[in-house]
Amino acid sequence: MPEQPDRKNHSPAENRWPWQFAPAPHQRIIRVPAFDDNYLWLLTDEAGRQAVVVDPGDEAAIEAALAAHGLTLVGILVTHHHADHIGGVTALAGRWHCPVYGPASEPERIAQVTEPLRDGQIVDLPAIGVSFEVLTVPGHTLGHIAYFAGHLGDDPRGVLFCGDTLFAAGCGRMFEGQPAQMQASLARLAALPGDTLVYCAHEYTIGNLHFALAAEPGSAVLAGRFQEATEMRRQGLPTVPFVDCHRRPATRSCGPPSRQSSPNWGIVGRFPRRPPRPLGCYAPERPLSTRLIRVFATWTISGLLRSIDPIPLRFNNLGLGFDVSYQHARDRFARHAS
Repeated sequence: MPEQPDRKNHSPAENRWPWQFAPAPHQRIIRVPAFDDNYLWLLTDEAGRQAVVVDPGDEAAIEAALAAHGLTLVGILVTHHHADHIGGVTALAGRWHCPVYGPASEPERIAQVTEPLRDGQIVDLPAIGVSFEVLTVPGHTLGHIAYFAGHLGDDPRGVLFCGDTLFAAGCGRMFEGQPAQMQASLARLAALPGDTLVYCAHEYTIGNLHFALAAEPGSAVLAGRFQEATEMRRQGLPTVPFVDCHRRPATRSCGPPSRQSSPNWGIVGRFPRRPPRPLGCYAPERPLSTRLIRVFATWTISGLLRSIDPIPLRFNNLGLGFDVSYQHARDRFARHAS
């Protein structure tokens, strides 16, 4: 059952906050774990009676969280069309009769959207006392959007819901977009205030930091961040939200690496020797023959998955730019392969 919030006994200003890199989470944002590594988010009003959900891929998890906290759902925000982000939208919207906000450019893929959004629009949510600016951030998908608010309630820090575009120390895989699009999207998010709380949709921090350390093995900052994140996960704590601030491994230039550059030089780039890829990084180009072999292997495995009961499986880094990481692995694997 979800808890509110994961580190609820701390406020941003408290000196006893134990972590150097991880910020204290917002007191009005509830983390709802789902599948294997997804995070769904509930934003509540000041009284703790109404809520808006971001990317509800799992209806049951959201319903359980609403019941546990005595909340009424008054709105749904969607960042992009992938199933682990919209899987629960139809059922939740049908039960709660609430509006569904989502990218205007994907009507055929997110048919449930009642409030289509374009870049620069403002989403006013008076029920929970917040207004979001819509940011188009193509790359992971072409229609991907993010939601940014300068503050929520009394907490002066900004809040960003970026879906699968930006992760802690990493970025989303490019299913549909091009590297230049992803770079522009990351640069746009990097321009937001440095203390913005970034709420992404997956717990990918450890894998991303493995990659960053392979790129810059001498970085004391990255080593410290990796050590802290590892300890947090050992204690069962999430590494999300995170703050970009001056620690921006995911939002640096996509140009060639420089060993004399900042110890936080980015993970989005090309290296003389390719380090291991993190969960959230896009698949690099490979020879056509290699890609065709992988496509054939993907279809073969997909056929096997159709013949067995759904079980928790992970098929990462097959080179097609997707991963399968929750109980419905069989169906999701087949969908991405097609």
